[in-house]
Amino acid sequence: MEQIKIRTEAIVTILRRTDPESRTALQFRNPLQILVATILSAQCTDAKVNEITPDLFAAYPTAGAFAAADPADLEERIHPTGFFRQKTRSIIGAAQKIVRDFGGEVPDSMADLITLPGVARKTANIVLSSGYGKAEGIAVDTHVKRLAVRLGLSSETNPDKIEQDLLRIVPRDAWLDLNYLLVNHGRQICQARNPRCTECPLQALCPSADPRP
Repeated sequence: MEQIKIRTEAIVTILRRTDPESRTALQFRNPLQILVATILSAQCTDAKVNEITPDLFAAYPTAGAFAAADPADLEERIHPTGFFRQKTRSIIGAAQKIVRDFGGEVPDSMADLITLPGVARKTANIVLSSGYGKAEGIAVDTHVKRLAVRLGLSSETNPDKIEQDLLRIVPRDAWLDLNYLLVNHGRQICQARNPRCTECPLQALCPSADPRP
């Protein structure tokens, strides 16, 4: 366990050095906006979400506005992100609970966030880290899941189990930005189909690296 902790700390150090401005690509101004944007980002690119959210947030500036939204109007606005009916139900349901149980403010704890419709640990972790600067866990999305396995940080396939593995070995002060570091690295270097191992600053630390020039 101690060896993998040391290797993990070295990975974090390198990624922070190579990508010091790492943060979510989703554009937002407050916790409500990052919550909605994260819900919309499921099975959709961040770029596409960012295309529609300026008009969306102008039309629905508060949790109360989303709670009272006409589902047909919201579906039309978020249609380009895919799965728009389910996302509409999640957004309206979450907003209604926020208004009813949390005074119209997005809660700032994991325990409360995961009670919202459409919000599991991944979304809650992103809201906490990006919206509140709090780390209660590590968001495990597609990129983090892939890189955690490739880097030998977890052998699990379930995101919740991967998160628990990461929490045991990642320094606490890295919980806040690890998701963004791994996501950016996964997009730029450690891509799903064609990882650019020979260009990777983590090559010497990665058990899955291809050593060929």
